[in-house]
Amino acid sequence: EYPFHRHVSGFTSSLRMSSAETFIPTSVDLGNGLHRPPQKPAILRKISAAQQLSASEVVTHLGQTVVLASGTLSVLLHCEAVGNPKPTISWAKNGEEVKYNDRLLLQPDDSLQILAPVEADVGFYACNASNALGSDSVSIAVTLAGKPLIKASRATVINTESPAVTVDIGTVVKTIQKANVTINCQVAGVPEAEVTWFKNKVKLSSTHHLHDGLLFISNVSLSDQGLYSCKAANLHGEVTESSQLLVLEPPRPLPYLEDLTAVLTSAGPSTHSVLTSPSGTKLTISPGSSALIGCAVDGHPTPNITWLYCGEPLSLQHQLLAAGRILQILNVSDFTDGEFSCLAQNEAGSLTQIMSLAIQEYQWSVDKLTACSASCGHRGVQLPQLRCLLDGAEVNASYCRETPKPSLQPIACNRRDCPSLWMVTSWSPCTQSCGGGIQMRRVTCQRLTAKGSSVPMSNEACAQVSKRPVDTQNCNRQPCVEWAASSWGQCNGPCIGSRLAVQHRHIFCQTKDGTSVSSDQCSSLPRPLGTQNCWTDVCGSRRVDCVHIRTNKPVMEHHCSWRPRPANWQRCNITPCENGTLLGGGEAERCRSRKEGRFVSQKCSTGPC
Repeated sequence: EYPFHRHVSGFTSSLRMSSAETFIPTSVDLGNGLHRPPQKPAILRKISAAQQLSASEVVTHLGQTVVLASGTLSVLLHCEAVGNPKPTISWAKNGEEVKYNDRLLLQPDDSLQILAPVEADVGFYACNASNALGSDSVSIAVTLAGKPLIKASRATVINTESPAVTVDIGTVVKTIQKANVTINCQVAGVPEAEVTWFKNKVKLSSTHHLHDGLLFISNVSLSDQGLYSCKAANLHGEVTESSQLLVLEPPRPLPYLEDLTAVLTSAGPSTHSVLTSPSGTKLTISPGSSALIGCAVDGHPTPNITWLYCGEPLSLQHQLLAAGRILQILNVSDFTDGEFSCLAQNEAGSLTQIMSLAIQEYQWSVDKLTACSASCGHRGVQLPQLRCLLDGAEVNASYCRETPKPSLQPIACNRRDCPSLWMVTSWSPCTQSCGGGIQMRRVTCQRLTAKGSSVPMSNEACAQVSKRPVDTQNCNRQPCVEWAASSWGQCNGPCIGSRLAVQHRHIFCQTKDGTSVSSDQCSSLPRPLGTQNCWTDVCGSRRVDCVHIRTNKPVMEHHCSWRPRPANWQRCNITPCENGTLLGGGEAERCRSRKEGRFVSQKCSTGPC
């Protein structure tokens, strides 16, 4: 609580008064009765001048001004108060409690005595009387050589509710708009000082409400903000004190937030945005999306913004933009459904705006069924179709992978007797594998009931529904084919060894009557060989060994692997025997032997190879 001091009329000129009259409040009971009623403290005001007991001692009551002279050795300040219970007396100087010492003495009658006063003792001394019912306070000024003295405060008063506020000069005043502000400039000095008021160092005209050191500012608005100064001046000098007036405007909601539009434009189309409001707004958003939440408020001074989630400070990942007025959530899946609020605060008050977040959930839906598997009978079923939905729209099933699937049960459908239908068995094996055969099957008329049983019916019953299926058909009408081969050719193919060559024959596919057809028609049959080895003496041979270069002794063949191995056989005696004019003796015999199918050995040269 801030103590408001009363202004005493005629305070600064009281030393010139000659009478010594005492003012006693009418509510004070001076009787000696033992049962006085409870009473708030009341300090007795003395309207007479200070008494000069001697050249060096001054005695005065409250409500006076004491001028210290060079010969003053003692000042005694009296304070008398009444009340029930008896009030407690305390002293303050310039708003601060007096600290008693060997010069500042508290006398038994609650008077304050100042010994050997000095310039530092100059100021306003207040006597405070208090009991359980309340308090009272009166001041006295102690000045030096009559120089003006202003009673100043160093307090700060913040008014957020009251329609009127009164303060002493020097106080910092912060008040809401439309309040009435009174600034009191209490002045002491001999002779009486002249008071002048200034706003922002510009003298205020008489049109302002100025009276007895009071400045009255009515219906305060933002234009009234500023520094108000009170200057007191007389023949001995002047003094100035100032008060700062700040007009407060509590936080109030705004219908839009320009910063949010700019941030949303740069964030991209996948980002959702919403403004908080005092009554609450709601944002429904899909999982994994990002969101911008704006706090559109105004106030003076600019409110501080605090973001809360479910009533607690934000702890999960987020970003603050635009000086805290925008909350950016990069992934709403980090949160659950809940309430975001922005708390806007300044010295004039606070405002809370709310936004409720609802995160859509991916859900399985079984609202669709497959087509019935049968039109009649006892086996018709429908299977529920699972669909993954988000806000009623179907999305890819992978989004529901973390959601448990509901149990699916087949649903019976079309369980009724079927119309009479032709029933057929499987075809019998074909009577022929090729060249044309016959297959047969059984055809009957039956009706399948809803209980699953088959009831024989007359052929006429089925004939009314559909044509009777055939019970006989041709099969394997493709011609019968086989592989055929020509005679073996001469044994004159490439030599593949000593007296060993290759002979060939032609393989082809034909019908049983000898007509050639494509080989593809015989592809399922084993194909005969078209090549085989044969013996012939036209393929001669020799021995090939790997030998040491110097010793000419055989060694392992891998020692000769660095050079190509010579052939150990080749064709020989390829001249026809009928042209044997160059042959003689044994060679003619060999030709005859070959023609007759005999083999005649021959001794060859034993010269070095």
